[in-house]
Amino acid sequence: MLFAHDTECALVSVAALVNTAGDDREGLPDVAALDAFFTAHGWSGRHEHTDAELRQVRALRPRLRRIWYADTDEVVAIVNTLLRESHALPQLVRHDDEPYHLHAVPRDAPLATRMAVEAAMAMADLVRMGELSRLRHCDHPDCDNVLVDLSRNRSRRFCDAGCGNRAAVSAYRARRAAASHS
Repeated sequence: MLFAHDTECALVSVAALVNTAGDDREGLPDVAALDAFFTAHGWSGRHEHTDAELRQVRALRPRLRRIWYADTDEVVAIVNTLLRESHALPQLVRHDDEPYHLHAVPRDAPLATRMAVEAAMAMADLVRMGELSRLRHCDHPDCDNVLVDLSRNRSRRFCDAGCGNRAAVSAYRARRAAASHS
């Protein structure tokens, strides 16, 4: 494990949240989709299941996406702003059969606030460890998704939307076409 378990979970969740918004798609079209995201990424605590909450979570996405395009100083500014706006106060907590880990806002804080703070805390770890290069963009030419490379050898190139498979199929077809023309 490269990072603490809660940091890795937060990083994966942040990338997934950012990837729910794109030029031609809305991955959180309704409250039911937010409910599914909440469950899939192991969120706990307050969840209102309302359109207002959905709007707040959607509004967070562009701020988080910016982190993937920013230099270290801008990442630090984004992280510090998110923590300051949320009145974050890191504390060790234990819940849901999880070992002690950091929370910086109460479990009853609004979901978007908790998401912002979890993202900020995870990004703070990346900055402190000099690991911002693990924040990447999908290498597939038709994809604008982001990813977090948590592999030991820093070899991850594609997002979780099937782009790796599409790239492999394209490469295979190109090899077959080249072989048939030889």
